[in-house]
Amino acid sequence: MQTIAREAQGRLKIGQPVAIIDIGSNSVRLVAYEGLARAVTPIYNEKVLCGLGRHVATTGRLDEDAVDRALRALARFRVLCDTMQVSEVFVLATAAARDATNGPAFVAAAEKACGHPISLLSGAEEARVSALGVVAGFYEPDGLAGDMGGGSLELVDVKGPTVGQGVTMPLGGLALQDVSGGSLKKAQKIVRAALERAPEYLEHLHGRTFYAVGGTWRALARLHQAATDYPLHVMHGYMIDPRDGLDFLRLVEEADAKGLKDIESISEARRPLLAYGAIVLEEIIRLGGPKEVAISAFGVREGVLFDRLDPEAQKRDPLLAAASDLNLLRSRSPRHGEELCEWTEAFIRSFGLPETEADNRLRRAACLLADIGWRAHPDYRGEQSLNLIAYGAFAGLDHPGRAYLALSIFFRHEGLSPDKVSSRIRSLAGSRYLERARLLAALMRIAYPVSVSMEGILPQAPLRARGSQVVLQLPAQMQDLANERLAGRMKALGKLLGMEPVIEILG
Repeated sequence: MQTIAREAQGRLKIGQPVAIIDIGSNSVRLVAYEGLARAVTPIYNEKVLCGLGRHVATTGRLDEDAVDRALRALARFRVLCDTMQVSEVFVLATAAARDATNGPAFVAAAEKACGHPISLLSGAEEARVSALGVVAGFYEPDGLAGDMGGGSLELVDVKGPTVGQGVTMPLGGLALQDVSGGSLKKAQKIVRAALERAPEYLEHLHGRTFYAVGGTWRALARLHQAATDYPLHVMHGYMIDPRDGLDFLRLVEEADAKGLKDIESISEARRPLLAYGAIVLEEIIRLGGPKEVAISAFGVREGVLFDRLDPEAQKRDPLLAAASDLNLLRSRSPRHGEELCEWTEAFIRSFGLPETEADNRLRRAACLLADIGWRAHPDYRGEQSLNLIAYGAFAGLDHPGRAYLALSIFFRHEGLSPDKVSSRIRSLAGSRYLERARLLAALMRIAYPVSVSMEGILPQAPLRARGSQVVLQLPAQMQDLANERLAGRMKALGKLLGMEPVIEILG
């Protein structure tokens, strides 16, 4: 069987980036990724807010100024892709280009500008690949994916890897602004009427998760984080309680956007669309009754790439795939990270600590990430590791899980005292994950003085719970490792568990 490190090495395509150019109703965006993989890593991201769909709903045509801006952006993106030596470029066009009477002429000009053929997605196909983006970005998703762009809203049911039949509606921000004549009250009536005609989608949302995809909803989430003084400025996986969310959405609809906290972080071109995004999300919450709203940074672009993976690659856990890649790229010995997974699991089983499948994958990810900060100055390894993990581009990971991973590696370097880290990151993890992070860190703080991050050592030095004792066994040739430092680490673990620490020399 291939090791995790070898699988990661096979997935990485260093020097062979792929790119998506997404021609949307509001923005034209280029995202280049390190390679086609289960855990895609963006290496370049640029967007131009062109507003192609600004007047399509009322005039039926793409605005000429918007077309000119889009073509200039596409020509620039062509040069950027050539500069990055992108191996494959996928160019997509969505609602504005497919709905406008001058859409075919624009697509022809756009193909010439970017130098690649353009896939004009139908509404159903746009819904499907957007939902695949949610499948790619979340661990076992279960709910309704909603992608709100400038021209349209796509809704599609997702459960695990299964994507249902989607629906598309002309409820994008620009389209609503256009047909409502700028009246939010009229826009609300339009949205409510359209959604009430799609009960087969919303009636199955009750008690499940609504996955919000699209730049307008991400902008709203950023403002919600600012309003609640949220400690982690990461969009993907950010959860909003619908009850709290409704109050905030109504505030956005009723208030002048200029008065919202952190509004400066939102581009001026997007600010007028915030109220329309709030209206659509409010109606989805009101009619669908989801248990939570999850913000997704993954959508059509990531769904297109996910769709091109082979079935086996699609089945891989995105979090463990990313952790494996980082273990390969940044640790001293990738195989040691894999051995640490098994070494800690053996102890947890002997101790009898219940571990769910979700717990297991987080612990394994933490073990694979445990050594990524070793190149930093010793005084800053904990802090740098925490920042790399807490703010990393991980998929398949919610925010409490991020906090657990970051705290585990922070405590590994800095010691087990909770007071050494911000109370805000501790509160994000919650008491259960906080204690599990301290336990895993205590195990790591024993493993590394024994193995010095070299493979083949940990299997010779098992750690087990035995009655009221926690026992580390060292072979005779390693007995000189049992110094005061290692004894102190064992004592700290024993104190954490209320057990007697013992180091046994075998043979």
